[in-house]
Amino acid sequence: MQGLKSEMLRGCWYVAATSRSLKRGKTKAKTLLGEPVVLARGEDGTAFALRDLCPHRGIPLSYGMVEGCSLRCCYHGWRFDENGTCVEIPSLAEGQKIDVAKINCGAYPCVERYGLVWVYFAANGEAPEDGPMPDVEIFPHIAPETPPAAAIMQEFDCSVDHAAFGLMDPTHAAYIHTSWWFKKNGRTLRPKEKSFEPAPFGWRMVRHALPPQNLVYKLLGDDVTTEIAYRLPGYRIEDVAGSKHSVVAVTALTPIDGQRTEVYQFFYSTMGLVKYGRPLAEYLMNVFLGQDREAVVRQREGLVWEPRLMMINDADTQARWWARIKSEWQEALAEGRSFANPLKPQTLRWRS
Repeated sequence: MQGLKSEMLRGCWYVAATSRSLKRGKTKAKTLLGEPVVLARGEDGTAFALRDLCPHRGIPLSYGMVEGCSLRCCYHGWRFDENGTCVEIPSLAEGQKIDVAKINCGAYPCVERYGLVWVYFAANGEAPEDGPMPDVEIFPHIAPETPPAAAIMQEFDCSVDHAAFGLMDPTHAAYIHTSWWFKKNGRTLRPKEKSFEPAPFGWRMVRHALPPQNLVYKLLGDDVTTEIAYRLPGYRIEDVAGSKHSVVAVTALTPIDGQRTEVYQFFYSTMGLVKYGRPLAEYLMNVFLGQDREAVVRQREGLVWEPRLMMINDADTQARWWARIKSEWQEALAEGRSFANPLKPQTLRWRS
């Protein structure tokens, strides 16, 4: 985790796209975990994911056409269903016998929840229900059929590890996230003390009260509290809840390859009026996330020299936790056993 590249975790569900970005009858070409993937939405509205290579001549299937719930290659018209099975080879003449069902381009388990398209990358060819990662219904207070009120994605020129370190870094905001509308006087550092505890596939900052004088929080009602959870393979889930409404802010990391990462941010709320503020919310989210992106671009200039990186307590303790749970995940897969969270409850102190 010291250098430019990092290992990518398998046996996990990853966010591959927002549902609204994948149109009916259309395809979307991606590179995810170093593999060519084509997302498609059938004419019945069902999303599916295939390996983006035709096994005939190797041309990407994403150049092809969606027909029903299948994808036809643009080169010779071979057609593959949502499971990757070949269902038609137009060039076959009468009497030429070939079992086309034995030809498969490769498919990935794909589901839609929370207005997102999720793809499962198996560790050892297993089906998701037999894998180490449970289903994707992990967001509190939000029904799985609920789309995000706002959603953005930016590509970061860094490994998923360095993206994750920034995600859980509690002290960089005073120097990176300074705008006229957020931390304008960010260099004023204040002491912080937060309690943390193990959580499913990660850890969480124990729920605590938020300042009652903040006008934004008053929209959620009385006794507003927050909990921030971090979980494999790369999710930060902030749950803010009051007596009337709740808000869930999610950051999701999906590796493109060992050195590049898609960073998504989603915002959900039980307040129906929030959706009308989407353009402004997404603009501000892009500014905020863009500041993180610029930081990792600059960081990369130094990482090419392969420096030995330093971490200090307590500000960098969560980065150490990330390394520990990631190692445990890989060891559990290698040994064929269940993941065992190695973390213990702890209180951390820093200034930010």
